[in-house]
Amino acid sequence: MDIRVDGRVAIVTGGSRGIGRSIAGTLAAAGAKVMITSRKADVCEAAVAELSEETGGDLAFVAGNVGLAEDAERVVEATLSTFGAVDILVNNAATNPYAGPVIDTDIPRWEKTFQVNLTAPLVWTQLCWNSWMKEHGGEVINISSVGAFATSPILGTYDITKLALVQLTRQLAAEMSPGVRVNAVCPGLIKTDFARALWDEGRGDQVAQAYPLKRLGEPEDIANAALYLASEASGWMTGQALVVDGGGLIGFAQIG
Repeated sequence: MDIRVDGRVAIVTGGSRGIGRSIAGTLAAAGAKVMITSRKADVCEAAVAELSEETGGDLAFVAGNVGLAEDAERVVEATLSTFGAVDILVNNAATNPYAGPVIDTDIPRWEKTFQVNLTAPLVWTQLCWNSWMKEHGGEVINISSVGAFATSPILGTYDITKLALVQLTRQLAAEMSPGVRVNAVCPGLIKTDFARALWDEGRGDQVAQAYPLKRLGEPEDIANAALYLASEASGWMTGQALVVDGGGLIGFAQIG
């Protein structure tokens, strides 16, 4: 199936690296005009230049802090000014400043994790809804995590925000229908810099053996899922959490 999103306009937060960069490139290659944003302008600029050459697509960037409402407003306004619409929002940016037991989490890092991983997706969705989608329709895709459906000795705080993001997805899907579809993608362990501590230094091959498909995920695995959710191929789908984890949930259950 050749899935296309020709003429659509997308915003991808955290779009300069990792999963976000792959989603931006995949959407652009499928015909979308893509605005990427992340904190560092030079990294955004390099990503746009590389992806434009790779895909032949139409991409732009506005640097900003995804967790600041004023920066979100600036990016959405720039997207409307540059491309004339906001049809697809990919809430991809996330943070994980704390690793350890939830019971020991300090409140500043707890609050920062919730601010970026949960409050920011709501703020960005509200902005896109009020400025375009309420009248014209669209798709919202939230990048959650397979960790939303498990417990972890070190990633519990992060995983709690990702489970809350799944519920936010369901709630907004109910409220924004029928014009706007809202879905989530829940990746397993993906080989990105963000998750490097979990797979680097030779651990990747060993970890991969716990997955039924015997490999770790690549950013393209998640980008393909996001493209599906952004397109009419998933036109009768909303409020869902699509797990893309190489069978990890069932594999870990068997091992455990």
